[in-house]
Amino acid sequence: QVQLVESGGGLVQAGGSLRLSCVASGSIFYINTMGWYRQDPGNERELVAATTDDGSTNYADSVKGRFTISRDSGKNTVYLQMNSLKPEDTAVYYCHVRGREKDVIGVQYFWGQGTQVTVSS
Repeated sequence: QVQLVESGGGLVQAGGSLRLSCVASGSIFYINTMGWYRQDPGNERELVAATTDDGSTNYADSVKGRFTISRDSGKNTVYLQMNSLKPEDTAVYYCHVRGREKDVIGVQYFWGQGTQVTVSS
């Protein structure tokens, strides 16, 4: 099994910053993509940012220029630096990994439990 543990969420005022972290552990064979999704009540889960093992990144238009995703492949860890936060960024943020466990054939997708980010106006 592969486990994802997120940390760094919390309550912040508009304009503030938070840094999310996600550590993947367990029976990992390889990890291709690590990323963050978010979901608020009444809406579907949406991609915030993702990074692949070749270093490419992808961001939602709503966070470009404010959020930065980074990755420490040696530690199987992905970070999301969130600056200039807005109330509309309030959501549960989920870590997401595309990869494969040892002794498993085929690509797998894993999710963390989520961490709450609340931005007050």
